[in-house]
Amino acid sequence: MARACALESPGVFGQHAAAMTSLGATLGEGALEVPRRRAWGAELAELLLVGGLTPLLFPLSYLLRMSCGLDEAELMVGFTMFWAAHVINDPHFSVSYLLFYENFRGRASGVEFARLQRARYLLVGLVVPLALVGWALWALQTRAVWSLGVMIQLMFLLVGWHYVKQAFGVLLVLCARRSVFFDARERAVILAHAYAGWAYAWASPADPGRALEEKGVPYVTFAHPAGLERLTQVVFFASFVALVVCLARKWRSARRADAGRAFTPLVAFASSIWLWSVYSGVDPLVRYAIPALHSLQYLYMVWLLKRNEAQEREGPPWFDKPVAAQLGRLALTALALGWLLFRGGPAALDGSLASADTTGVELGPTPYFAALYACVNIHHYCMDAVIWRKDNPSTRFLRRVGPSVGEQPAV
Repeated sequence: MARACALESPGVFGQHAAAMTSLGATLGEGALEVPRRRAWGAELAELLLVGGLTPLLFPLSYLLRMSCGLDEAELMVGFTMFWAAHVINDPHFSVSYLLFYENFRGRASGVEFARLQRARYLLVGLVVPLALVGWALWALQTRAVWSLGVMIQLMFLLVGWHYVKQAFGVLLVLCARRSVFFDARERAVILAHAYAGWAYAWASPADPGRALEEKGVPYVTFAHPAGLERLTQVVFFASFVALVVCLARKWRSARRADAGRAFTPLVAFASSIWLWSVYSGVDPLVRYAIPALHSLQYLYMVWLLKRNEAQEREGPPWFDKPVAAQLGRLALTALALGWLLFRGGPAALDGSLASADTTGVELGPTPYFAALYACVNIHHYCMDAVIWRKDNPSTRFLRRVGPSVGEQPAV
């Protein structure tokens, strides 16, 4: 039975309903440098970070359940993932703010971006957050529980879109770095399978409308019938057949070598669609790790981008700080901002405002945490839809292959 994709969240004790966006679809072939031969250690590390770790967790989960029992194992894994979120999940949200709002004024009003990309920056950088914050504040001040519930369900709907778009982008970016490219028809087939996975994950299981709660806020889910689940399932498997046929044609005869180079990107894509989105609930312990696995994949792409940018800025004409110092500063800032968004800020608001409410309308014990949690998730999805486009000049650093530890020039 398909399950909704695991929600990327700072805490993992809540409901697990679960982009790189158009960048992967628009990377230019000619912009790449000469491919480099990677040491096996670097290749293995990349494989594990972008999704290859996921299949290894299933046998570990089985052994843990057999040795400790499900209840104790679930408590152990949930506790571990809760604390791991401080350094994995939370920074993956906050670093998107650091990427998006870097030189925001120049990008939104200067000549660095084309007109359409400037409009996207203004929309997502100003209009979207103001609308979300206004929505949340109105719901909190008027005690409109139903309105917060709608915002939470919008978050659950869009997280699937975010997961599959990131999967699509990561696949194409990693392939491009290996000089494996897809034409427009092939990209359309890949993206169709990703979208079909999003639809099936959201529609399954069928839902007559259930009373649930998220971060203490009660809400009733939007109903969707069993027929929608069956329809999206058929479309999903049909799109998979089309994808297999498409890739088989691509790698027939002379282009067969591309298949080997695309192994890691395909593992990243398959893990994101099949294991993190559609069948995220197949293992009771692995599902706790899905937000962290998704976040690791995201942070790895950020590292590729910022490492190459830091290497360029280390030299003339900028003569910036060493690469390690630049990346360290980014990491520490992301950690601090992540703590503020998901730990310190919500705790202060709920402690001073929610506890003082005497209206009797039940919003749960942490309504400000729930509202901020939903706002940051939704805004994160929107920002990623802008950051990772080829219109952003910074994405050229993703197309640069090396140099990095464990890589050698191809012979």
